[in-house]
Amino acid sequence: MTYQLALLPGDGIGVEVTAAAEQVLAALTQKFDLPLKWQTLPWPSTAWHQQHGTMMPDDAMQQLQQFDALLLGALGDPGPTSDHDRYRLPDGISLAPLLQMRKGLDLWACERPARLLPGAPCYLADPRAREVDMLVIRENSEGEYVNQGGRLRPGSDDEIATQLEVFSRKATKRLIRHAFQRARERMEQRQKQAEEKSFPCDRGGNHAAQVCLITKRNAQPAWGEMYTEVFAELAEENPDIATHHELVDAACMKFVQSPWQFDVVVASNLHGDILTDLAAVLSGGLGFAPSCNINPEQDGLPALFEPTHGSAPDIAGQGIANPSAMLLTTVMLLRSLGLHQAAIALEHAVTEQIKTAPETTGAAVTQAIIERL
Repeated sequence: MTYQLALLPGDGIGVEVTAAAEQVLAALTQKFDLPLKWQTLPWPSTAWHQQHGTMMPDDAMQQLQQFDALLLGALGDPGPTSDHDRYRLPDGISLAPLLQMRKGLDLWACERPARLLPGAPCYLADPRAREVDMLVIRENSEGEYVNQGGRLRPGSDDEIATQLEVFSRKATKRLIRHAFQRARERMEQRQKQAEEKSFPCDRGGNHAAQVCLITKRNAQPAWGEMYTEVFAELAEENPDIATHHELVDAACMKFVQSPWQFDVVVASNLHGDILTDLAAVLSGGLGFAPSCNINPEQDGLPALFEPTHGSAPDIAGQGIANPSAMLLTTVMLLRSLGLHQAAIALEHAVTEQIKTAPETTGAAVTQAIIERL
C-alpha cells in the first residue's frame, strides 16, 4: 500500500517549514524505501483567497478525504510587503479552514506533546523543569468553539454579543476515554525505554500513568460537573492510572511551578488551546512544538498534522524560521502510518541537531538534519 499525503503550506513561514518537511520526506523515502507519495496544494491560503475570493475550493473537503494524512504548515495573515500594499484578512476568515478541516473530518482530539529536548531553551530555573514530558489532549469538535451565537445591533451602544458553548456527554466520554488510553500507552513506552535504556523520556524515573482533568467547574458548573462525572466513571474502569483534577487557572499556575508533575492532561477546546501554548514554552518554545488532530475511532479519513507556531508574519520570507516543530510533527505523521523506523530516525536526527548545533537558517538546519539521516 502506498500512502498519499497532502502538503498544505498555507501562509507565512508555513511555506518555508513545509518545504523543509518535503525535503526530509524525500530523504526518508529514499533511505527507508517508504511507501509514500505526496501532493502540494496551494490552498487553504491567503494567496488563494486573494485570487479566488475564498480560502479554499468549494470541494476542498471532498478532495482532502482522498488522502491518508494531511500536513499543514500554518494559516494566518502572511504579513505586509508595505503598509499601503497589504492584503489583510481577519483571523475569522484566514483561520476558518482549520476549524472546517477539524470538524469536517471529525478530528475530535487534538494531541500536543510537550517534552523538553536536550539543547532546547529552558525558561524555568528549577532543574526539574528539564523532566517535562506531558501530553495535552484537547477536545476539538465542540465546547467553546462551536461558533454559535451572534451580534445584535452591532456597532451601537446597545450592541449585544452572544457566544454559545456546547458540550455533549458522548464527546466528553470519548475524549476522556482516549486520555486514559494514551496515558497507559505512554506508561508502557516509558517502561520499555527504561528497560532498553533508549531515548530518554523518564519523567525523573517515574513510569506511572496519570491523567489530569482540566475544567472551570466552580464558575461553569453545567459542563464542568458533567466532565467531572464522566471522568470519575472512567477512572473506575482504569484503577491502575492515577487521576487528579485542576481548575484551569490553577493548572496554568502549576504548569509553571511544577510542570514535571503532569503526564496526560485532558481539557476542553478553549482551555486546551490556552494550555498547549503554555506547554509549548515549557518544551522550549513554539518552534519545537508539534501537534496532530485525529479521530482515534475512525479509519478512512485523514488525520491533520500541524506545528503550533502559526504563520509568524514578522519573520516570514527571511529564511530564519526553525523547521524543528514541523519535522517533529512529521515524526507524529510517520508514526500514525506505522512507519516507525523512519519516525525514530527523524526524531533522533532532529534531537541531535537541537542538542549539538546552534540555530542558523532554516535551510541550514534542514540540510544538517538530512545529513544526520
